[in-house]
Amino acid sequence: MAATPAWPPRSTPRLFVDSELMPGALSVEGPSAHYLISVMRAKPGDPVKLFDDISGEWLGVVQTVNRRDLVLEISEQLRPREPVPDLWLCAAPLKKGRIDWMAEKACELGVARLVPVVTHRSVVERPKTERLRAHMIEAAEQCDRTALPDLAETAKLGALLRDWPAERALFFADETGGVPAAEAMAAHQGPAAILIGPEGGFDDAEREAIRALPQAVGIGLGPRILRAETAAAAAVAIWMSVAGDW
Repeated sequence: MAATPAWPPRSTPRLFVDSELMPGALSVEGPSAHYLISVMRAKPGDPVKLFDDISGEWLGVVQTVNRRDLVLEISEQLRPREPVPDLWLCAAPLKKGRIDWMAEKACELGVARLVPVVTHRSVVERPKTERLRAHMIEAAEQCDRTALPDLAETAKLGALLRDWPAERALFFADETGGVPAAEAMAAHQGPAAILIGPEGGFDDAEREAIRALPQAVGIGLGPRILRAETAAAAAVAIWMSVAGDW
């Protein structure tokens, strides 16, 4: 006897919806409609997976297809929103392309919050948050995630340190040397954040200010010199592994 095909199939397209989902009709317009109509060639009866970063993932079925929009009937919840480890990534903005990559990887790796931090040697003062959010949404759609990182407003390093939460550890990548990352992270359980500086690193005054914060721990990321976006991904991966999320 032939096995019943899985429903919805693994090839079902996934879309983020910027409002809370619930059973009923949903009109899809704009780039999402273009993707379903022109790229995926959606037709009535086709399934679509939807997620909202609030309630989780839902199953929609195409009802009608027009030139520039289509209507889905949302029928059932497939999964609740996934639990997210309490880790922030605080990172100096990088040039376009590299910071986009960092935002994608922050989403893929499960970061709860992304905080752009302006430092003395930052080459970008204020990244385009709309573009960063778009890259995180695309990563979540492709990687089957039901949660997105919160994207915080850009903060100056001094203000970030001044308002730092008492209960949150701050692991900063210290290019002058620090405790091996896995060792430091294993010794500090609970809410945490990772701070990554710009390509030129933190200047001496910034490093002293960070070290003066009681919650701060300087960490090393191995014997090789890493670019800022690589250091961010590596540090997050180590924390997730130590925290048991992998």
